[in-house]
Amino acid sequence: MTARTARETAAARTSRKEARTVRTARARGAKPPTLEEVAARAGVGRGTVSRVINGSPRVSAPTRAAVEAAIAELGYVPNRAARALAANRADAIALVVPEPEARFFAEPYFSDIVSGVGEALSETGMQLLLTFAGGPRERRRLAQYLAAHRADGVLLVSVRADDPLPDLLAGTGVPTVVSGRRSAAEPLPSVDSDNAGGARTAVTHLLSRGRRTIATITGRLEVYGAACRLDGYRRALAEAGHAPDESLIAVADFTEEGGRRAMRELLARRPALDAVFAASDVMAAGARQTLRAAGRRIPEDVALIGFDDSAIARHMDPPLTSVRQPIEEMGRAMAQLVLAEIARRAPGAAGPVEAGPLETGPGGGPRQLVLPTELVVRGSS
Repeated sequence: MTARTARETAAARTSRKEARTVRTARARGAKPPTLEEVAARAGVGRGTVSRVINGSPRVSAPTRAAVEAAIAELGYVPNRAARALAANRADAIALVVPEPEARFFAEPYFSDIVSGVGEALSETGMQLLLTFAGGPRERRRLAQYLAAHRADGVLLVSVRADDPLPDLLAGTGVPTVVSGRRSAAEPLPSVDSDNAGGARTAVTHLLSRGRRTIATITGRLEVYGAACRLDGYRRALAEAGHAPDESLIAVADFTEEGGRRAMRELLARRPALDAVFAASDVMAAGARQTLRAAGRRIPEDVALIGFDDSAIARHMDPPLTSVRQPIEEMGRAMAQLVLAEIARRAPGAAGPVEAGPLETGPGGGPRQLVLPTELVVRGSS
């Protein structure tokens, strides 16, 4: 055995002995290990351990492995509150919904967004804070909350074109991502689905089935996505040579009651209609109730299509044909966008962060990510 091998063997025995001593002390109720103890165990400085814990790229692979081994052997648990305070971070992302709580819990869209966001944050240690901000008082309270650094980023869903909340959030300096653009010129990073393309595909499908008097129930048209779905409906009819007929358009509010009310209006105006494209599955469910009450069979008398491809669509009788938008994927993409921006702004970031495909749009402006939709054909059409 060489002298070097002997020293290494002795060092290994000492290391195992120290680890056993630490575990024994822990079992006897000794104080938890400190950052300094981890650094001494790994043979590095305190700052290096801190960089490893915070995921800094400025640590070599061997050093990172040594620090992680020391953390595991000593049973060190980072103090998240202290870390966040030192880094001027909250370790939290706020999901802001400018809608009444009742609508949030009634619509599958929101739960799918939360699921996607939660999945993206699950590996980061970030907390997800759900906040409702439907009125001026709630908006002011939210701005104060964010100004106090209670969240590192904001995800904003269900935004109307005239909603002042996005600009208010942008004024706080907190990284903000919008689900669904307010307009084609959205100044904030956003994630959306191909609303116009999905609607066009739905109406084209109805035309291919021989339907000719096709009505639509829209969402609130101050919501950009709802306006895009109406544009897609009109485009499909125009491409098929059908003249525009405003009597076949009824505006609702993405609720089941709104769908029922709009369907009553459409039947009163155009009792011979033979198809309906509703801009959400929830409104399609309301329309179905009105059609049934009026003695109309689905799809024999009136074909029906929704939008979202939510659980509602699968459980309707007959099952609802619907435009699938990848809502969970949208939630994941939103979270990825805001996390990338938080990392880019982090103090001590190792030089400029190279922009990934989700971070910037053409010309370096805010990224406007549009995800594809898909028509899922079922028995209602």
